[in-house]
Amino acid sequence: MSSVKFDHIDRKILHILQNNAKITNAQLSKEIGLSPAPTLERVKKLENSGVIVSYHAKLDPHEVGLGVSTFVQVTLIGHKKKYIDAFINKISEIPEVVECHHITGQGDFMLKVVASDIPSYQRLMLEEISEIDEIDSMESIIILQTFKDSRGVPIPEHIVLQNGI
Repeated sequence: MSSVKFDHIDRKILHILQNNAKITNAQLSKEIGLSPAPTLERVKKLENSGVIVSYHAKLDPHEVGLGVSTFVQVTLIGHKKKYIDAFINKISEIPEVVECHHITGQGDFMLKVVASDIPSYQRLMLEEISEIDEIDSMESIIILQTFKDSRGVPIPEHIVLQNGI
């Protein structure tokens, strides 16, 4: 592993792209004060090094008919690798589970689940998620309102990359 230092231009590029991934290279180059070729070169370097992983369109869940969002804390029947792997494989096949985090504390996993309404959520929980054999217990937390939903992350002065770039 090596430490890569970002200069102020790299940090500005990352900040801009996190806020607007649709920005053109020409507009990005204007905003950071470089010509298009070196701007593109810097973006490619950030992509190739693994700092930029992907680009997304962020959707409004309510506008696409997903009115219920929940967090579900899951405890497995055991901590053996076979239980964890089986659970992850099964939960990955359920599109309404939009996030799955392995956690410490009382539970083993924290899921973020979206559904169109409470009856749909109940059906999903009863007919799909609770039918996963590796689950011992679950606790649901319904999200009433979201005040901050930032997909961006703070940009540090440097980053340690796994691939040594």
